[in-house]
Amino acid sequence: MNISARQLSVINQMDALAPKRDKWVKRNLFYHKDLANFLKYNIPEGSSILEIGSGSGTLLNTLKPKRGVGIDISSEMVRIAKKKFKQLDFFVMDGQSISLNEKFDFVIISDTIGYFDDVELVLKKIRQVCHPRTRVIITYQNFLWLPLLDLAESLRLKMPSRRLNWLNLADIENLLALENYDTVKTGRRLLLPRYLPIISWFVNKYLARLPLINHLCLTNFIIARPVFADQPDNKAFSVSVIIPARNERGNIENAVKRVPKMGKETEIIFVEGNSTDGTLDEIKRICKIYPNKNIQYLTQDGKGKGDAVRKGFAVAKGDILMILDADLTVPPEDLPKFYNAIATGKGEFINGSRLVYPMEKEAMRFLNIIGNRFFSIAFTWLLGQRIKDTLCGTKVIFKKDYDQLVANRHYFGDFDPFGDFDLLFGSSKMNLKLAEVPIRYDARQYGSTNISRFKHGWLLLKMVAFALNKIKFY
Repeated sequence: MNISARQLSVINQMDALAPKRDKWVKRNLFYHKDLANFLKYNIPEGSSILEIGSGSGTLLNTLKPKRGVGIDISSEMVRIAKKKFKQLDFFVMDGQSISLNEKFDFVIISDTIGYFDDVELVLKKIRQVCHPRTRVIITYQNFLWLPLLDLAESLRLKMPSRRLNWLNLADIENLLALENYDTVKTGRRLLLPRYLPIISWFVNKYLARLPLINHLCLTNFIIARPVFADQPDNKAFSVSVIIPARNERGNIENAVKRVPKMGKETEIIFVEGNSTDGTLDEIKRICKIYPNKNIQYLTQDGKGKGDAVRKGFAVAKGDILMILDADLTVPPEDLPKFYNAIATGKGEFINGSRLVYPMEKEAMRFLNIIGNRFFSIAFTWLLGQRIKDTLCGTKVIFKKDYDQLVANRHYFGDFDPFGDFDLLFGSSKMNLKLAEVPIRYDARQYGSTNISRFKHGWLLLKMVAFALNKIKFY
């Protein structure tokens, strides 16, 4: 490994500081606890994790990985880490010359990106330890804090450092893009890095998350995913289309006729919601007269679209799960757009957007449009990813991702009567890449809407409050 004079100066300093690193961590315990809490929120216990610049190994151990590997350029740091945490593996290794022959669920670069001699080369090398679902989490300190950090060092309130570079969000995003990474989410946290009873809690939990004030936070972060050129065959996946249907008798046959075949196999699953207009009888009739189509049905024992979606997803056999509203206001002919978006890796959670193209008259009432635009702004801020239409009924996710979402549902609980937000919040927590597909929104041809503008609008406001506590102000 060729070591530049700049790197050698960092190695010498880190070796000298290694015996006292844990003391420095304790001196700034509030900051390090916040960093650990952020990573624990984004990384489930039992994951496989590689930390670049693992120091004495404390942070990696805190995350409780099933497989944990740390690399550091300082041999003294690695020696101490190996002694402290024997269940983890640590190696003396530079991020610019990674020589590991395994893949990890998460790669962490925590407060070390400023020490790299060549950041782009590190990102290039990291790709060899990534699989398509790997998330790379980068935390770094806001350069606006540089004068205060220098002052803290001079007062011996902070561990001395010898950074080789200071990078802002745009710099790191550009380097990620150059090495074929896709930014999933960015954000900032920790406005007051010292502990003051009550004050620190309030400032960091609430004030630090507000727009504009948020730009002054000390810790910035980026969550990215690697993008690989060898995408799967466009027809490699099977599809399950779940259609919740309550009092939709007149739309059942059209739904079956209009849902196109996608991928290698397409199944249609009706979830009938105890209708009073003969919807269930119509579904049974359609199953008999279209024996060449793969149609299933089940009847809800619960209530609401959310319950119907969960029951349909539970029995679905497809690799890709789709929701199609039985009112057919989202044209079934548009479903291949969703399939192509997820099958080719453009996104991992695909949401429809009805607010791009002009709508048919009466397709959506004026107050509904206003409400949708408000919730678009609110949820874009809440989720950290742009979303134009939170309430479009057509949403698409891989079954394997949905299964993981279910396994981690305890974090949010069974809170969502619609089904939309269970998926939105869950996919955001998992840092799935969100992509939106613009669709035409047609007027309903049969029956009447099950949506009450004011009743359900109030429920949506409660969803915003719920998301504030679980996603933004956690």
